[in-house]
Amino acid sequence: MADYDAIKALHLAVPPFSPYIPVGLLPYLAFILLVSTFGLAFYFSTLPKDTIPVREAAVASLASLLGGFGVVALFCSVGVYV
Repeated sequence: MADYDAIKALHLAVPPFSPYIPVGLLPYLAFILLVSTFGLAFYFSTLPKDTIPVREAAVASLASLLGGFGVVALFCSVGVYV
């Protein structure tokens, strides 16, 4: 029982979690990130096909990264904290 009391005291001593980005800004952040993802996806589809697709890989990677963060921000803005 002493272990439980020690862990409970430690839990109560820790400050509560506060996010780096305010929760009120999450919908706007999600909108900006997802719109830029769709914009980059359109730009990716109009790129000329090269033999060495360095530019294509860069645009696709950036779109994927922005899309991932946009979906997480969208989920968090509706209350599904992932």
